[in-house]
Amino acid sequence: MHVDLPEKLYYTMGEVTKAFDVNPSLIRFWEKEFDILQPKKNARGNRKFSQADVKNLQTIYHLVKERGFTLEGARDYMKTHKEDLSHLEIIKKLEFVKAELLKIKNSL
Repeated sequence: MHVDLPEKLYYTMGEVTKAFDVNPSLIRFWEKEFDILQPKKNARGNRKFSQADVKNLQTIYHLVKERGFTLEGARDYMKTHKEDLSHLEIIKKLEFVKAELLKIKNSL
Protein backbone atom coordinates (compact mmCIF):
# COMPACT_ATOMS: atom_id res chain seq x y z
CA MET A 1 0.00 0.00 0.00
CA HIS A 2 1.38 3.36 -1.01
CA VAL A 3 0.46 6.26 1.25
CA ASP A 4 0.03 9.51 -0.64
CA LEU A 5 1.02 12.28 1.78
CA PRO A 6 2.81 15.55 1.00
CA GLU A 7 6.32 16.13 2.33
CA LYS A 8 5.83 17.71 5.76
CA LEU A 9 7.41 17.44 9.18
CA TYR A 10 4.15 16.51 10.92
CA TYR A 11 0.79 15.17 9.81
CA THR A 12 -2.55 15.56 11.55
CA MET A 13 -4.72 12.63 12.57
CA GLY A 14 -7.13 13.51 9.74
CA GLU A 15 -4.40 13.37 7.11
CA VAL A 16 -3.14 10.03 8.41
CA THR A 17 -6.57 8.42 8.64
CA LYS A 18 -7.45 9.59 5.12
CA ALA A 19 -4.16 8.28 3.73
CA PHE A 20 -4.66 4.84 5.31
CA ASP A 21 -8.46 4.85 4.87
CA VAL A 22 -9.05 3.83 8.49
CA ASN A 23 -10.90 5.29 11.46
CA PRO A 24 -9.06 7.48 14.00
CA SER A 25 -9.98 4.99 16.71
CA LEU A 26 -7.86 2.32 14.97
CA ILE A 27 -4.83 4.62 14.89
CA ARG A 28 -5.32 5.47 18.58
CA PHE A 29 -5.67 1.76 19.38
CA TRP A 30 -2.47 0.90 17.50
CA GLU A 31 -0.74 3.72 19.35
CA LYS A 32 -1.55 1.98 22.63
CA GLU A 33 -0.61 -1.46 21.35
CA PHE A 34 2.70 -0.62 19.65
CA ASP A 35 5.43 1.17 21.61
CA ILE A 36 7.08 2.22 18.36
CA LEU A 37 4.25 4.70 17.67
CA GLN A 38 4.88 7.89 19.62
CA PRO A 39 3.09 10.84 17.95
CA LYS A 40 3.59 14.21 19.54
CA LYS A 41 0.60 15.78 21.25
CA ASN A 42 -0.06 19.49 21.66
CA ALA A 43 -1.68 21.12 24.70
CA ARG A 44 -5.15 20.25 23.40
CA GLY A 45 -4.18 16.59 22.93
CA ASN A 46 -4.16 16.66 19.13
CA ARG A 47 -1.72 14.17 17.68
CA LYS A 48 0.99 15.16 15.22
CA PHE A 49 2.59 12.26 13.37
CA SER A 50 6.17 12.51 12.12
CA GLN A 51 7.37 10.83 8.93
CA ALA A 52 8.88 8.07 11.09
CA ASP A 53 5.48 7.52 12.71
CA VAL A 54 3.85 7.27 9.28
CA LYS A 55 6.49 4.75 8.16
CA ASN A 56 5.82 2.69 11.30
CA LEU A 57 2.08 2.90 10.65
CA GLN A 58 2.68 1.62 7.12
CA THR A 59 4.54 -1.36 8.52
CA ILE A 60 1.83 -2.08 11.08
CA TYR A 61 -0.90 -1.69 8.45
CA HIS A 62 0.92 -4.06 6.10
CA LEU A 63 1.43 -6.71 8.75
CA VAL A 64 -2.03 -6.53 10.32
CA LYS A 65 -4.33 -5.65 7.44
CA GLU A 66 -2.56 -7.04 4.38
CA ARG A 67 -0.73 -10.07 5.76
CA GLY A 68 -3.26 -10.97 8.48
CA PHE A 69 -0.97 -10.91 11.51
CA THR A 70 -2.45 -10.63 14.98
CA LEU A 71 -1.34 -7.61 16.98
CA GLU A 72 0.92 -9.75 19.14
CA GLY A 73 2.32 -11.46 16.06
CA ALA A 74 2.98 -8.10 14.38
CA ARG A 75 4.77 -6.81 17.51
CA ASP A 76 6.96 -9.92 17.65
CA TYR A 77 7.66 -9.79 13.91
CA MET A 78 8.70 -6.14 14.10
CA LYS A 79 11.12 -6.92 16.94
CA THR A 80 12.70 -9.99 15.39
CA HIS A 81 12.68 -9.20 11.65
CA LYS A 82 14.05 -5.67 11.41
CA GLU A 83 16.06 -6.56 8.30
CA ASP A 84 12.98 -7.93 6.51
CA LEU A 85 11.17 -4.68 7.24
CA SER A 86 13.83 -2.72 5.38
CA HIS A 87 13.13 -4.96 2.38
CA LEU A 88 9.46 -4.10 2.75
CA GLU A 89 10.26 -0.43 2.22
CA ILE A 90 12.14 -1.23 -0.98
CA ILE A 91 9.24 -3.33 -2.23
CA LYS A 92 6.81 -0.47 -1.55
CA LYS A 93 8.98 1.94 -3.53
CA LEU A 94 9.16 -0.50 -6.43
CA GLU A 95 5.38 -0.96 -6.37
CA PHE A 96 4.97 2.81 -6.51
CA VAL A 97 7.33 3.06 -9.49
CA LYS A 98 5.44 0.25 -11.23
CA ALA A 99 2.12 2.02 -10.68
CA GLU A 100 3.52 5.28 -12.06
CA LEU A 101 4.92 3.50 -15.13
CA LEU A 102 1.56 1.84 -15.74
CA LYS A 103 -0.13 5.24 -15.57
CA ILE A 104 2.30 6.58 -18.15
CA LYS A 105 1.77 3.53 -20.38
CA ASN A 106 -2.02 3.91 -20.22
CA SER A 107 -1.84 7.61 -21.06
CA LEU A 108 0.16 6.94 -24.24
